[in-house]
Amino acid sequence: MVDIIIGSIEPLGPPPGHPGPTGAPVEAELLHVRDPRQRIAGPLGQERRKQPRQDPLNGKVLTLLIPDSAALPKDLDTRKYRVLLRFMKK
Repeated sequence: MVDIIIGSIEPLGPPPGHPGPTGAPVEAELLHVRDPRQRIAGPLGQERRKQPRQDPLNGKVLTLLIPDSAALPKDLDTRKYRVLLRFMKK
């Protein structure tokens, strides 16, 4: 038995209802807030991290969960993108 379907195929691209990476707001859940990293000295007084980094004294480190990864750019990289946050109370 063979099924014959007359019509057209669905258009290529992101699934319907999923916004593409157009710079539109992306909703996220705030999982954790902590103070910035401190200097970590190894046994010889050297930095243990492979990439030394000094966080700002007044900074905070946020852990975010993005429930729909389809809203993120496909080429997401720390060097290519800047993140802007807007906080709203629940």
